[in-house]
Amino acid sequence: MTAGDGRGGVRTARPGPVWSPGRTPPSRDALRAHLLTARIAGEVATPRSNSLRNYRLMSERDPRYLLGTRPRGSWEFDEVLALMAARCGVSADPSRVDGPDTIDPDRTLDRFDALVGRVRRAADRRERVVVATGHPAGLLPVHLDTARVLASAGCTVLTPAAGWSFELDTPRGPARREIRYVNGVAMLHGGGGLTHTHSSRPMKAVLGALEDAGEPLPDLVVADHGWAGAAGQAGVDAVGYADCNDPALFVAEAEGTVSVSVPLDDNVAPHLYEPLAAYLLDRVRGAGAA
Repeated sequence: MTAGDGRGGVRTARPGPVWSPGRTPPSRDALRAHLLTARIAGEVATPRSNSLRNYRLMSERDPRYLLGTRPRGSWEFDEVLALMAARCGVSADPSRVDGPDTIDPDRTLDRFDALVGRVRRAADRRERVVVATGHPAGLLPVHLDTARVLASAGCTVLTPAAGWSFELDTPRGPARREIRYVNGVAMLHGGGGLTHTHSSRPMKAVLGALEDAGEPLPDLVVADHGWAGAAGQAGVDAVGYADCNDPALFVAEAEGTVSVSVPLDDNVAPHLYEPLAAYLLDRVRGAGAA
């Protein structure tokens, strides 16, 4: 299995069994093994050079790399690199500039357990939740099952600003993007398909639509990229997923703006995330019962 990542890397899973629906949900040890086999953690396809470039751009406050956040600290390049080594397991050596980057699978699992615990609490409390992704060709299975299990527990899975659209610049010229929901998960649509995005504008539109309707903000947002960053920056409890070349959400977590950032390769083939979805469902299913 291969898939281009748009950044010079190729998402190639190592040989090994792939978990399939209907099998027993994986244990933590089994999930760890799968993360390495699928290259969701361990040696990932994200080029080291790309990670370092993004750390530098984020440290320079390039808005394209802030994912809707406004860091309070200085966050110079060396501080960002040290944080990413601590939170993700990338090399702390700035002279290592070539080859693939790395994500520590135990850090992935520790933060995923924290995210799963927060989703479980939302289910127990029957909270109002928004679920969204900028990776409809990657992380979507985890988000779909998150929305489904929360709805089944009696949570209100919100779908504000459906159909809201905006124009952005692309290499091919201006293009229009529209918020669409699939089974409770917000994504962007454009050009006849669901599209990848780092933009924070859609989440700002979602929160603005709730405020305009006189409704309170969500109790929880489960998301990634600018969907998560903008929610956390607005004061909403936000948890989500981030790749090792997306430092803004880890900076936001360190500053307390985002509650949980799970380090993983966020753009392998969708079916490879199904074991994570099964692990989450197994630990959240049954929550919210009277």
